[in-house]
Amino acid sequence: MDTQRTESEPQAWPQVALRPAEQIMRLDRMGSFFSSRISFMRALLRIVARDNWQFDCPVCELDEDGYGHMVLRAVAPDAVYSLVTVTEHLEPDERTDRVIAEKWDASFALIDGEATQDDIDRLKQNIPHQEAGRYTARELVLSRANKSMRLFHYVAGELAQGRQPEMDQLMATGYLMRTTAVYGNGKFGLADFPKASAHPALAGPFRAEMLTVYLIRQLSFLLVNHVAKAKGGDKAVSLSPTHCRALGIGNSTGLGMAPFLIKHPILIHRWVLARESALARVRALEAADQEVRQRFTDLLQRAGRHVALWNVDDEIQMARIRVLRGELETLNAQHEAGRLLVEAKPWDQLYRQVEAEMSQEAQELIVSLLIELYPERVDDLAEQMATSLKEHSEPAKPIGALRHILNTDYGWALNTDFADPNERHYFWYYSEGKEEPRRGPRFEEFGAGLEMRLGFGYQVHRLAAELQRWDDDTSIAEFLIKRPKWRSTVRRIQTLQHYPYGEIRDNLLGTACRPIDMLRCKLSFFGATGFDPRSDLWTRITMYQGAPLPHELGAATADDWSFPCPGEIDENIL
Repeated sequence: MDTQRTESEPQAWPQVALRPAEQIMRLDRMGSFFSSRISFMRALLRIVARDNWQFDCPVCELDEDGYGHMVLRAVAPDAVYSLVTVTEHLEPDERTDRVIAEKWDASFALIDGEATQDDIDRLKQNIPHQEAGRYTARELVLSRANKSMRLFHYVAGELAQGRQPEMDQLMATGYLMRTTAVYGNGKFGLADFPKASAHPALAGPFRAEMLTVYLIRQLSFLLVNHVAKAKGGDKAVSLSPTHCRALGIGNSTGLGMAPFLIKHPILIHRWVLARESALARVRALEAADQEVRQRFTDLLQRAGRHVALWNVDDEIQMARIRVLRGELETLNAQHEAGRLLVEAKPWDQLYRQVEAEMSQEAQELIVSLLIELYPERVDDLAEQMATSLKEHSEPAKPIGALRHILNTDYGWALNTDFADPNERHYFWYYSEGKEEPRRGPRFEEFGAGLEMRLGFGYQVHRLAAELQRWDDDTSIAEFLIKRPKWRSTVRRIQTLQHYPYGEIRDNLLGTACRPIDMLRCKLSFFGATGFDPRSDLWTRITMYQGAPLPHELGAATADDWSFPCPGEIDENIL
């Protein structure tokens, strides 16, 4: 597979052949990805731990109900980041996680540097309005969140009475607050990515956003402790570290995230290439020592417990989870009977067996598990997931070369019958009110004239038909001079022959397309867990569940929080 190494991609470790893009970049498989140790949250916290960042709360001006403002501060060796937070009372009829909401329980802005009083005063007037506010290039990230009201009040009430909450109550939800948006990269006047990434710790994709979410998680603990103390006085206790680690930050993610995977193909290639390279390096190992084998045993059992706690209402996903539970039980039984890892290249043998016999959910979970076993072999890949490369065209090439790429890489598009209305059922567009991506039925709603160019398979199909009237020896430059409307399509095709993991190899316009598959793919790279589809169009997740608290980041086992199992975290992770 030609990946055109035009950026630094050191190959310090032997590896087997990468899994082909034709296998990996299909929606149903992308919708089976799990987070891994090279996910953005994990990579960020390793840097924070390595550099001994310090965290504190220099400003806390809240009333007894927890309304007011706070500043959380993260102090790195070469930088300071401040999360300015405003919390407000929200009436029940104002509470919604939809993007059309105009009020939230809490609003946040991550500032590059110390938050001065002028900064606090300015942001108190702006961040509660979110997109309608005014921001400067000092603000790196903008976010908002709502409480899980039932759990928040339950936890605060228990703490006020001097008791820790029941773990099963925490497990039922998994978070005290859930974000409904985390904006960065220059949106709404915020600092753009080059400014944020000038800080080495934030140079990777979405690192500033992941730092914001980690701080919001810590703020949720401070907030519930504050409310409990106001209610219970001297009798109140703080939420224990064990209970804090069992909680993450919730998130509701919808269609707004899906177009990112189509619009940034080289970046997506880098993400998937890093993951596939990590797997290939582990599979290439000729043997595994006893310590790693024991680690595998522990992780396989933990993964089984993690999946046993994973319950959703979506019938399709729940059926897949039930199958996965049975498959993990089978693997555990085979391992206990000594029937796994008995051949040369034990990890390659294990992966091949799972690929041949088990579901895609099981295959992709094993990918994450294998990557977890060898930090020294894979962690460097987490620093190779950003890119500054842009799409480029090669106009001097002949049409025959372009036709060859189509026949080689785009059979999935050429073989789709777009004359069938079901294959062009949907069109993607931006909503006028919130400027958020939406999807509508093409033959039932107006607006297809404003369609976003996300159905790339259909464009390729039409281009192939157009090229049938041109000779192979004709230059692409001549073709584009006479047919300029195909310029962007040709540029993408020529570019992605070198970045094969950048193209989703499925029809995004057809009735079979479930956008949540794209959402899960992207969120797995963030490091999310607990995927909970609420429809084909949006999902709930949890971020940082099981992650170490700020004062625990220096512990030797602080990076061991894959497959979190609330209630067992204290014993098995830290």
